[in-house]
Formats: sequence, C-alpha cells, structure tokens
Amino acid sequence: MKIYPANLEQKINFDKIKDLIKASCTSTLGTDFVDKITFSRDPRLIQRLLDQTEEFRKVLESGEMFPSSNFINIHPYLDKARVEGTFLYEDEFHEIKLGLSTLAGCVDFLKSHETEYPQLFELLGMVNDDRTLIRAIDRVMDEKGKIRNNATAELSMIRNQLIYEENRLRKVLEGVFRAAKAQGLTPDDAAITIRGGRMVMPVLAEYKRRIKGFIHDESATGQTVFMEPAEVLDINNEIRDLVYMERREIQKILTKLTDVLRGFIPDLKRAFHFLGLVDFIRAKAKFALQIDGNKPAIEKQKILKWENARHPLLEITLKQQKKPIIPINVSLDHNRRILVISGPNAGGKSVTLKTVALLQYMFQCGLLIPVDAASTCCVFDQFFIDIGDEQNLENDLSTYSSHLMNMKYFTLLSNKKTIFFIDEFGTGTEPQFGGAIAEGILIELNKSGAFGVVTTHYGNLKQLASKSQGLVNGAMRYDVEHLEPLYQLEIGKPGSSFAFEIARKIGIPDEIILHAKAQVGETRVNYDKLLLKLEGEKNKYQQLLIENEKREQILSRRMEEYKELKAVLESRKKEIVNEAKIQASTLLEETNKKIERTIREIKEQKADKEATKRLRESLESHKSSIKPEKIKPEKKVQEIKVIGGEILPGDYVRVKDNGAIAEVLAIQQKSAEISIGDLKSNVKLERLEKISAAEIKKEKKSLPRNTGYDTTGKMMDFSTNLDIRGKRGEEIFPLLQNFIDEGYMLGMKDLRVIHGKGDGILRDLTRNLLRQMKPVSRFTDEHVERGGAGVTLVALREN
Repeated sequence: MKIYPANLEQKINFDKIKDLIKASCTSTLGTDFVDKITFSRDPRLIQRLLDQTEEFRKVLESGEMFPSSNFINIHPYLDKARVEGTFLYEDEFHEIKLGLSTLAGCVDFLKSHETEYPQLFELLGMVNDDRTLIRAIDRVMDEKGKIRNNATAELSMIRNQLIYEENRLRKVLEGVFRAAKAQGLTPDDAAITIRGGRMVMPVLAEYKRRIKGFIHDESATGQTVFMEPAEVLDINNEIRDLVYMERREIQKILTKLTDVLRGFIPDLKRAFHFLGLVDFIRAKAKFALQIDGNKPAIEKQKILKWENARHPLLEITLKQQKKPIIPINVSLDHNRRILVISGPNAGGKSVTLKTVALLQYMFQCGLLIPVDAASTCCVFDQFFIDIGDEQNLENDLSTYSSHLMNMKYFTLLSNKKTIFFIDEFGTGTEPQFGGAIAEGILIELNKSGAFGVVTTHYGNLKQLASKSQGLVNGAMRYDVEHLEPLYQLEIGKPGSSFAFEIARKIGIPDEIILHAKAQVGETRVNYDKLLLKLEGEKNKYQQLLIENEKREQILSRRMEEYKELKAVLESRKKEIVNEAKIQASTLLEETNKKIERTIREIKEQKADKEATKRLRESLESHKSSIKPEKIKPEKKVQEIKVIGGEILPGDYVRVKDNGAIAEVLAIQQKSAEISIGDLKSNVKLERLEKISAAEIKKEKKSLPRNTGYDTTGKMMDFSTNLDIRGKRGEEIFPLLQNFIDEGYMLGMKDLRVIHGKGDGILRDLTRNLLRQMKPVSRFTDEHVERGGAGVTLVALREN
C-alpha cells in the first residue's frame, strides 16, 4: 500500500476532518484513536468500521440513554499501581470508580441491544465483565470519593474518638475565650479560628502575657496574636495524634485496595481500550450527523458511483454563512476510469477534484461520507495526489520540476489498484510543450489501468479524452447568459474556459479580445463557440425538463385526487342504494302488514259499510304518505339555429356558457361589447355563437319569456352562495362556470363557494378551476367564524 506524497492528508484537508472528530470526543481515550486513523485497503475492515459508525449513528438518532460522560483515561493510574508497595490516592480511585461505572453502563446497554447493534455488540469481546473491583471500591469509598467511616473497625473508632475530642476542645476553648473577652483581652469582632491545624483564639498583642498558652501566629498589623491557651494544649495534641492515626489507617486501606486492583490491570487495560474505542466511534457518528454522512455500498469491482456528493468542510462553512452547497454526481468504471475535468477558472474544477479525493480517502479510513445512501464505492491499494505549489528550495526544484517528479512517480508505480488526482495538469511551463508532455503522461497512466481525476484547460487533453477508451471528459457547467459558474459537474462532454466571455464581462476592450481571437485561430474560436452554444441549449432544456417534471407531479397528484374522489363517490353511491333498498324493504313489509291487518279487522268485526269505509280511507292515507312526489318535467325550449360566420355590430349572438341571447354593440379586437336586456358586458368572441337575426323575432314568440336574459328576474333569483358539497368532479365545472358568469354579468363583487373541508379534494379542484376563469380577480378562505377553509370567497373583476 502506497500513499503519495507523505503530506497527502494536509493537501486534501483530512487533518481538519480529524480535528472535527476530535472535537466530538469526550476524553483523550477517544482522541488517541483519532490520531491512529489510517488509510486501509482491506474491504472487510472498512465495512466493519462503517457498520460500527452507522450503528452508533442510529443510537444517537434514537435518543436512547447511552453513557456519555466519565470516559476517563486511567492508564497513568494503572502504571503507578503496577509497582508493588505503592498505593493510589482517594481521588485516583474515585476516577477509576467513575470510569468503571461508565464501562458497566456501556456493557449493559449493548447486551440489551444485541440484535439492533450487532457490530457494536461484538466489541464486548475485549471486555471481561467482572465487577468485583468496582464493588470493592464501593465498599470503602462513598459517592464523593472519600473513605467511608465504616471502611474498617479501626477507622470507625478513630473517627468517633476524633469527633469527641473536637467537641471537648470547642467547649473548653469557648469558655476561655468568653472569660478573656469579658476582661477586654480580645478584639471586639474576634472569633475562634484555626492556625496550623490547631484551634486558637485571637488576643490583643498588649495582653498576650496575661493568658498562659502558645502563640501560633499574629495578624498582618501585629496588633492581634492567635494563641492556644494552656487549658486546651493537651486536647489539641490528642486531636493531632488521632489525625495521624486516621491518615495511617486510610493509607493501609488504600494499599490493600491497590493490591486488589493490581490483579485486574490487564483486564482494565483492555476494558478502557474498549471505552476509548466507543468514544471514538461515537465521535465519528456525531461527525456523520453533522455532515449528513451515509454508508455507501462496497463493490469488489472497480466502480465508483456517487450521487449528491458534497465536500464536508465546504458544506460546514456554507452552512455557517446560511448558503446552500451544490452537490455533484460522479461515475467512474472500467470503461471510463480517468475523468478529465475542464471549464472556466473559479468554476469549481479544483473543488470537485478535492471533493472526490477527500471522500475516497475518508471512505477508506472507515468514515461515513456525505453522499446519498444509494451510492457505490470501491477500494484502492494506492492513493496518489498532485495538488498545489510543490516548489522545493532545498532540492533546487521549481514548481514545474516538482510536478514532473510527481508524474514520474505516478507513471512508474500506477496500476489497476491505483487512484490518482492531478490538479491543473500540465501547467507551469510553456503551454505548447506543457500540453504535449501532459498528453504523453495521460496516455501512459491510461495504459496502467489506474483510476483518476485530473483538471485542465488544455484542448489537446480534452480531445484525447473524447477519443480514447478509458478516458472521459467532464465539464463544470456555466451560465452563458449571466456568465456565472453553476458549480455542477457534467460527465461526458468537455468544458470551455469561456476566457473571451469572462474577459468581456470584466471590461477588457474589444480590440484586445479580437486580437486574442485572431491569435488563437478561427478553428479554436469556433470550437469554443460550439461549446458555448451547447451549454446554453443544455441550460434551456434542463429548465424545460424541470418544468415538465413539475407538471407531471401536479398531473399525477390530480389523478390520485380524482381516483380517491371517484372511489369515495362510488362507495357513497353503494351506501345510498343499499339504504334505499333497506328502506324500501321496510316500507313494503309495513305496507303488507297494514293491508293484512285491515283485511283481518274487516273479517273479524264483520264491519258495516261505514267501518269498512273508514278502514279503506286509513289504507288510502297510508298509500298517499309513501307515494313518491312527481317531478314536473321541464318544458323543452325550442332550439335556436346557429348560423355561424363573422360576428359584427348589430348581430344577435348566444353566450355558449349559459345560453343567454344578446345583441352585439361593438367589436374590440378579440372581445365584443354585448347587451343582454338592460345589462352591458364585454365578452371574448370565442364564447359567442352568431344566430339568425331574422329568425330571432319569430323564435321569441315560441320561446318562453325567460329565454332572453331577464336581468331583474336573475337579480331576484340569483344567490351569491354556491353549495357544491356532495357533487361529482365532472358536475362542478358547469355549475361553477355558470355561477361565476352570472355573478359577473349581474355586477356582483363577492361570491361564496361552499365545498366543505373534508380531505380538501373539492377545495383544490374548485380553486384550480377558478384560476382559469377570467372574471375572477382573486380568491381566499372565508373568515374562520363563517366557514374558514370550507368556503372559498371569490372576488370578481369590475365590468
């Protein structure tokens, strides 16, 4: 396995990725593992590392309680305890206890989630889950890390005696202090204090000889001395002896506890290695969440197919600036192994190359990468890169010479298991020669079977890529209309540098640009023009494709709504028919019973004519009550013949939408001013039908009085509310069209369409129709108290 050059990680900014992962670690246990991240060529190891991180990401996303603190590095304490006769202090044992508690929490969690997180569960193989040590520590130490009073019988006796002597000391000293204070031998605001671990009382310096005792200290001004009276001298000495005895007993306890710990040192080293690994995996999972990283599929064949790949560091920076990042799609296989990227300066070529290089390196280090989950990766044994200025003053190498040294290394060592990256291929010397040498190197690299990504401005390399098996062109797309980069990679065609267009945008004089074009030659200029034209057409058709996809989505959504509405209506129809059948069956049964009861009463009572008549009347009354109402058929209106032809002022016409007959007053381009009774209105010509002026008078006699447009009658009958609840989709359009047209002709300003809330299907259908109607100015939801989203309030334009 070869990585070239030695500072590769700095060149692709992988060192910054490590810093971000370290920031998510909770202890040096985890950061030590970050420093050990290495490039791997073992697919099984990479898969295991990715699975571990993916599982821990799921743990974080689930919100389950996994230990998150006290990942303490206890290795220095274990090294200290290894030496016979030494002992650890209380605070050191306390940290070991905290670390063991965290370890126990991790073990318990993974044991209870073995099926959900199998790769993390496998890590428990390095842990000997023996909790003898933590129980031993817990027996002698409390939660604050102090030795318990009952750790041993001797310590309990010493501390009880110590409490007794301290209480006796305080009582005696307080008595002496009160007497001295009464005699004025002490400062007014003085109180008993401690100096050198012994209880003392403050005494004015001029009276120090009036009290027998030992002076331990004096104030900064020298006006007060701190004296231990002779009455408490023996008691203080006794307390000092007890303190020494307590210290010796605690040391004995800690020594025994250290002896117990010493036998667990090998198990503890492995266990805290596990804790460090867990902290490291969690840090990788946190970083994956930060960059929206995913686990790609690993292919044995050399295939690299990434969807929506993003440079993680660039994305983090843009997020801080509240700017979106533009992802790229990359696809390389055995037929298209080397991608030759071209395009304008500052168009994203180098960023694209560094994105591919960084993500491939991250992947082979076992990190989740910011690509779609459906992406595919493969593993390479060798990773070469040539980026940036490599001028070396010590070896007397220029920038171009340094690049050539790298190319020599690449061509000698590249093979089918190599991936390389070369930025600004061939630059640094005279273009004619630099391009020729770059072409030769690219041919040699192609022969080696290696994979790679190169960026260039050289036309000869683009031409080589377009006609050579194994090479493929890639272009950084450019907005030719606004002369701005789009930062999108398009594989399969070369890109133009757009040098003349950018120069013109910047403001370079036309004379200079024309001179430059003449120097380049007509063929080259035409080639760039063709690329420019193709890019413009690409952008145009891309926009059309986006619009068509939106239309398809809307159409698909409307079809689904229609199917749902149809299913609901069909279901409702069946329910109504079923209810009608049930009611008819019940009605028939009641009627039969009524008839049978009437016949039986006539027979049983041998009723006279009057009684029989009453029974018959009752039966007829029941018959009338269940008899359906007759619906009067509408009188057919004689059809008026349409003669067609050009519509001119003075002609009679009929409005197609509602059948109203009108006279044309004037023609204005594509619309006509018409008179319907007393009402005048402007209507599109396409909505009118010309009828015979001679026949209209004769037809009026046979037509009902309301065949014309009776404005007064319409105003009286017209309602500003249209209730379409329960209507079918195909019924709504004519109802809504007539409602809007009549309201518009009658000069109404506001109309209300009642469609109900439900699933919103009728509302969406209604509003889609309203958008296409010319008389409609706008529409919105009704006030919440008057129906809200169940009613659409329609505002009409002025006539």
